[in-house]
Amino acid sequence: QVQLVESGGGLVQTGGSLRLSCAASGSFLRIGIMAWYRQAPGKERELVARITHFGSTNYADSVKGRFAISRDNANNMVYLQMNSLKPEDTAVYYCNAIMVTMGTSFNQWGQGTQVTVSS
Repeated sequence: QVQLVESGGGLVQTGGSLRLSCAASGSFLRIGIMAWYRQAPGKERELVARITHFGSTNYADSVKGRFAISRDNANNMVYLQMNSLKPEDTAVYYCNAIMVTMGTSFNQWGQGTQVTVSS
């Protein structure tokens, strides 16, 4: 069974920083695109950042210049460094990955980690 487990969320003041981590475990051949999404109360889940296996990245306009996504392919990890946090960054952050197994691939989600930015 494949799992994605996030960690690193918490409460931080405006302007502060947090680093989210996501660890993949289970049976798979490799991991394709990895991404972070977030969902604030009453809003739809939105893409924050994503990174390909080879390190190409994309960011939502709202986090460009403040957040940085990275990955460690050897250890099946993805990270999200969040700087200059704002109250509007408050949300549950979800790790997402395309898991490649023998003959197929599928979309896997983590359980989410809460990030709260106080004003």
